[in-house]
Amino acid sequence: MIHLVLFQPEIPQNTGNVGRLCALTASRLHLIHPLGFQITDKNLKRAGMDYWRSLDVHEHAHWAAFRASPAAPRRLWLMTTSTQRSYWTADFADGDGLVFGSESSGAPEWLHGELAERRLTIPQANPALRSLNLSTAAGIACYEALRQLSARR
Repeated sequence: MIHLVLFQPEIPQNTGNVGRLCALTASRLHLIHPLGFQITDKNLKRAGMDYWRSLDVHEHAHWAAFRASPAAPRRLWLMTTSTQRSYWTADFADGDGLVFGSESSGAPEWLHGELAERRLTIPQANPALRSLNLSTAAGIACYEALRQLSARR
C-alpha cells in the first residue's frame, strides 16, 4: 500500500481529488491538520464524489501525532520543488508515504530537514513556472510508486 500524506492542505477540491485517487488505487490518505477547510465542505465532497465513503483516510492533529500513529507509513518521501533529485530515481517500497506540502507554501523548512535524505521532485520542462497542482503531482507520484510495486510482483 502507498500512503499519500497531505501536510496542512488548503484547497478542498485538491484534497477531494487526492481522496478519489486514493480510493481508486487502494492507497491510504493522511491529512495533517490544520486544514484550510472543513471535511464536510461541499466542494471537497463534490471533488471526491461518492468515493469519499470508500476512502481509507486518517486525520492527524499535527505532524507529531501523524508520526506516532500506528497507521502511518514506514518510510516517507517529501515531494518538493526544492531538490534536484527526480522521483524517477527513487526506489519505492510497499508501505511508503509520499508527503505533499500545502498549496500556498509547500512544506516547512523543518520538514525539509527531517526528510532531507528522501526529497524528490517531478521534473519540469519550464523551470520559470512554480509547480504542478497538488492533486496532479500526487497522481503522478502515486502511479510511479504503484508501477514500481507492480513490477516486483
